[in-house]
Amino acid sequence: MATPPSKPPAARGLATRLRSAKGRSTASQAWLQRQLNDPYVQAAKAAGWRSRAAFKLLELDERFRLLRPRQRIVDLGAAPGGWTQVAVQRAGEGGKVVALDILPMDPVPGATVLQGDFQEEATERAVLAALDGPADLVVSDIAPNTTGHNATDHLRIMALVELAAHFAHQVLVPGGAFVAKVFQGGTERELLAMLKRDYAQVRHAKPPASRKDSAEAYVVAQGFRGRGGAA
Repeated sequence: MATPPSKPPAARGLATRLRSAKGRSTASQAWLQRQLNDPYVQAAKAAGWRSRAAFKLLELDERFRLLRPRQRIVDLGAAPGGWTQVAVQRAGEGGKVVALDILPMDPVPGATVLQGDFQEEATERAVLAALDGPADLVVSDIAPNTTGHNATDHLRIMALVELAAHFAHQVLVPGGAFVAKVFQGGTERELLAMLKRDYAQVRHAKPPASRKDSAEAYVVAQGFRGRGGAA
């Protein structure tokens, strides 16, 4: 795959309208209308990415220099595979990428795709075996199904981030990095304290590809201190 731009071209011309709304709910119509007129969706299709989310990782990489050749990378909650595709491309021929999801996922050339729950020790062992060593980078774009109740949704995603952070703590090489989706409203104090203890630098970011009306953001933790904690 040729290296595509990390940003989509500016949208041009008139917005595309749905030809028929028959049989669709108002929410479904709004989602489809947004998809049809989203330049990131259009650019992802043109570049061969499986999802517009690929641009989020590309933009985070531009800012934080997360992805390097020959890295060992784990993509948690990888389906449909957009982040995995980016990881494979940036890690290159000498890298190893493991895509893990609890649901079945289509193969991604250059990656090992595993189905399993990252909370289980057997899954952790399978990931390390596929990497043939500890990971340099663990990324997670996982988000729970939303309820529409902001407080509940925040608690759900923070619980997932804590679990993903624990997994990263178990598999990362010293100096490694962890990236995970959170909801704006702040990372919980306990999680932030844990990340600051375990990593040299912890920052928050909202890449341009994240929709403006979305509460999502990302926590980027770099410089893993190792399982011994802070020096």
